[in-house]
Amino acid sequence: MTNEVRDTRPRASQPPRVLVLLCTYNEAGNLPRVVALLREHLPTADMLVVDDNSPDGTAELVTRLAESDPRLHLLRRVGKLGLGSAIQEGIEWCLQREYDFLINLDADLSHDPAVAPRLLEACCGSGPRAEVAVGSRYVQGGGFLGLAWHRRLISRLLNGYATRLLRLPVRDCSGSYRCYQTDSLRKIELQSLRCDGYGFLEEILVALHRQGTRLVEVPILFEPRTHGHSKLGWNDIVGVIRVVHRLAWHSVP
Repeated sequence: MTNEVRDTRPRASQPPRVLVLLCTYNEAGNLPRVVALLREHLPTADMLVVDDNSPDGTAELVTRLAESDPRLHLLRRVGKLGLGSAIQEGIEWCLQREYDFLINLDADLSHDPAVAPRLLEACCGSGPRAEVAVGSRYVQGGGFLGLAWHRRLISRLLNGYATRLLRLPVRDCSGSYRCYQTDSLRKIELQSLRCDGYGFLEEILVALHRQGTRLVEVPILFEPRTHGHSKLGWNDIVGVIRVVHRLAWHSVP
């Protein structure tokens, strides 16, 4: 018996299968608006919410929304296990179901869902196609709206330091608003990525870049969250710096 390798790339006669990934912890105040905007701008996409057992009822809200939206799915985890591990589980869920593209964004409205089609277009449009489109605050047309100056400064310094040390061909390596061709994600060993926290965002870019993945940046405007509080703390920032140093001095499979 021979093993047949299935070609999962989108054919010209078929629209690509797109999954939007939203990783949540206490986002019940923002999620209905995010889902509605994504449905407006990507009407044929599926959505997966990976929720870390939010005490504010985010998972229950997703369950109710899914009753009228069969394209909305929920992956509920046992506790607050970290952004990196949530994205990794979402990627694995996506690859198992053979989607063509994965779009990841924050669920707190800091990332404008209206930009998602532009990220997708960068990967599957008529022009030169990227394998990963990175939503960037640090290219022309990108930036921040209403964010405190010290947070802008920290982000700029951290990104500048990380991209130079890791020799990445992008200016924004810490933002999570991205579109991935799933074929590019299949090239890397996901289980070898070790960071459970925010450093996963740098770690996966390094792994992809070292596999020769073509990365491009699409300008985005980052806005303060509408409801709730930021989960990013000083411990997370220190953790990212440690991950960057590890990645710079040790190879990623």
